[in-house]
Amino acid sequence: MKRAAGLLLLVVLLALWEAGARAFALSALVLPPPSAVVASLWKGLASGYFWPHLRATGVELLLGLAVGCGFGFGAGVLLAELPALRRILMPYVVVSQVVPKLALMPLFVVWFGFGLTSTVVITALICFFPLMENTLTGLAQVPPERLELFRLLGASRRQTLLRLKLPTGLPSILAGLRIAVVLALVGAVVGEFIGASQGLGALIIAAQGSMDTPLMFAVLVLVSLLGLAAYQATLLLERRLLRPYQP
Repeated sequence: MKRAAGLLLLVVLLALWEAGARAFALSALVLPPPSAVVASLWKGLASGYFWPHLRATGVELLLGLAVGCGFGFGAGVLLAELPALRRILMPYVVVSQVVPKLALMPLFVVWFGFGLTSTVVITALICFFPLMENTLTGLAQVPPERLELFRLLGASRRQTLLRLKLPTGLPSILAGLRIAVVLALVGAVVGEFIGASQGLGALIIAAQGSMDTPLMFAVLVLVSLLGLAAYQATLLLERRLLRPYQP
């Protein structure tokens, strides 16, 4: 019922947009009607023009997400288990995150060149912090009485981490993964704005250069669909991982 209501709202908004664009005779350069966007989207998909760009962004998204989340999770566990190390490194981690990533992209292009590597690096850098912060927070939320029980039972540090802290902190860690997935797509597309000749971000820049606004909207639709697919996949993974801990 809720999905039907959401789809109905989308149809109504698109109909109003189409009617408004025709009634006010808006130039397609400024705001193309949905019918022109759909025609551009279909043309790009049917001709195969979009597929290499969609594949490039998808690969960058997955690689950047895997690298950033892997390092973020590892760093979160390490900093949660070693408070002295956390006090030393946290200021540097925070400073590395407050610098706008777009400002770093020209530097990454100099270091790693145009293309896949520089885009994956900026995507990974964006994904790193949510996983690290949520892992750190999740591992710190273990009730003290449970920690005391594990200590009385003689559990080692490794056993306490694997059998108590990680299962307790899993919802928080997976929430960080959901945030990272959304930010990863932003990182991949923004990275392609500057450092790539292929990908949906590069296609948006090309459409802007040729003043093809319907194409620009069509690419934005693809970016949105890719983001929704990645987010839904994360929700499915979250449900599967949390199933053993649900009552």
